[in-house]
Amino acid sequence: MPIENYGVLKGIVLNGKEERDYNKPHYQIHIRGEKNTNYRAAINVMSGPKHMGSKVLYYAEEEFVSPVLEKLNSLKYGFTPINKKNETLALDYIRGSIISNPAKMKPLPHDKAGKDNDLNDYLHKYVDRAMQEKKPSSTIYVYGSLFLSKGETDDIFHFAPPIGIHNIHMNQGNDRKGPWVKDNGIWQDGGILIQMRSHWIGIFLAFQTQAWCTDDYGHPV
Repeated sequence: MPIENYGVLKGIVLNGKEERDYNKPHYQIHIRGEKNTNYRAAINVMSGPKHMGSKVLYYAEEEFVSPVLEKLNSLKYGFTPINKKNETLALDYIRGSIISNPAKMKPLPHDKAGKDNDLNDYLHKYVDRAMQEKKPSSTIYVYGSLFLSKGETDDIFHFAPPIGIHNIHMNQGNDRKGPWVKDNGIWQDGGILIQMRSHWIGIFLAFQTQAWCTDDYGHPV
């Protein structure tokens, strides 16, 4: 697949952290995987440099239903790579009918004065619900690319090594002449699924520049 190390991370939410003042802000989720292994999910909350003020498209389904949910319960905690052997686990916003109508995706700023009106607010609301669920806690499944990095944000939750997951958004439809064309592909979209006691929540993200009609290689048509 064009994006590296595609798969799904299964774990328990321990904490969430908003980023509002960074040049390339992300919403960070601290997740406990297998054998108390710490991961962080780095979610784009802005689609370009801060001075451009570009917004990320967002949609949350409170009662998410999909055939893929039955397959997730059997996964072990931690990161599961997705390849041809288990490709039915993969997400594709377009081919998998995850987003039946792209108009449902709403552009949101990453930082706006007030409550419940920007992307950081919405993501934190669901992370908080996942932490408050008495199950003793709900299970989160994060789709994207596994990474191991070294940098100033490695200790954002004060744990090491800085292992985590990113590309938690649609990974197709990027401009053929743009810098992200190399990431285009099908059945490799990112997203967040939260298993609550009685229902599932689906959270999906995309960039305003991405096309919603793509060929078999994930390129715009």
